[in-house]
Formats: sequence, C-alpha cells, structure tokens
Amino acid sequence: MKKIFMMMMMLAVAVGIEAQTKYHDLAANDAKGAVKKMTTNTMGQEQTITFSQEGKMEQNGTTDIVYDADGYIKSAKVEVRGQQMEVKYTWENGRVKSQSMEMMGQPMTVTHKYNEKGENTSDEINVAGQSMETAYTDYKYDDKGNWTSRKTSIMGQEMVQTRSFEYYE
Repeated sequence: MKKIFMMMMMLAVAVGIEAQTKYHDLAANDAKGAVKKMTTNTMGQEQTITFSQEGKMEQNGTTDIVYDADGYIKSAKVEVRGQQMEVKYTWENGRVKSQSMEMMGQPMTVTHKYNEKGENTSDEINVAGQSMETAYTDYKYDDKGNWTSRKTSIMGQEMVQTRSFEYYE
C-alpha cells in the first residue's frame, strides 16, 4: 500500500501548475509572465508544457479543458503515465486552492497552501481518506519571478524540484 501511495503522490506532484493573459493556465501551473515553455523535473521525471501568447496551455495528454467565464480552468482531462483522469480545479484569490481527481479508482484531492508572498508552502494530499502533507522550502527564482528550484520531502525522501522557462519576447 505504501508503494502505491508513493506512486500516487509522485503523480500528484507532476499534475502536482498571468496578468497579461486571457486564460489563467499559467496560474494553474504556478507560473507567471509571458511564459512560452516551462520544463519541470521531479524525481527524474521531466515534463514540458507550452503556452500560447494568450496564456492557454498546450500540453500533450491534456484535453477537454473547460474554462469559466473569467478564463480559469474548471476541469481538464489529463493523461499521466498512461492513466487518463479528469482533474477538477477550485480557485481562491487567483490561485488554485485545490485539485480533485480519481486515481486508480480512488478519490484524490490536493489542497494547496500559500504564504503571504504567494509561494506554495505545502500541499495536503488526501487519497481515499489518507492524508499527508508535503512542504516546499528553499525557493530559488529567475529574473522574471518564477521559481526555478525548491526542496520538498515526500514520505521522508528529500528531493529538489527544478523548472526552466522560455519566455515570449
């Protein structure tokens, strides 16, 4: 069970992401500015997401994105490691408050917590009634204000998550 829970946690982190944009897909991916491409690396798993100039996410494996009238993602179908799931988003103050989905037949919710600077300080992950909190520390930023490195610990395993960005001129 612990191994399955760890796998679900890794998937959550991967799913585990604005002012000039029509869409708020950048905010949904915890990014801001005129981002053209964002590449993340978590536990050796690399993922690249591209964005249109209007801020709409263009990612392989993400389909059927539903937006509200203000351009915030309400839901999307996502394929992660061969698993197709529908992710539903709730927003608060221009940030993703939580994401809910069903993974391997089990309900899963990721609730994001932020500090006064807007940094995602931790995620509470609840899978089938079992909760665990993942804290994020030691943020490093690029000159556009997007974090490029942060430390985390999942089930006692410490790691560094990294991101790199390509921007529209």
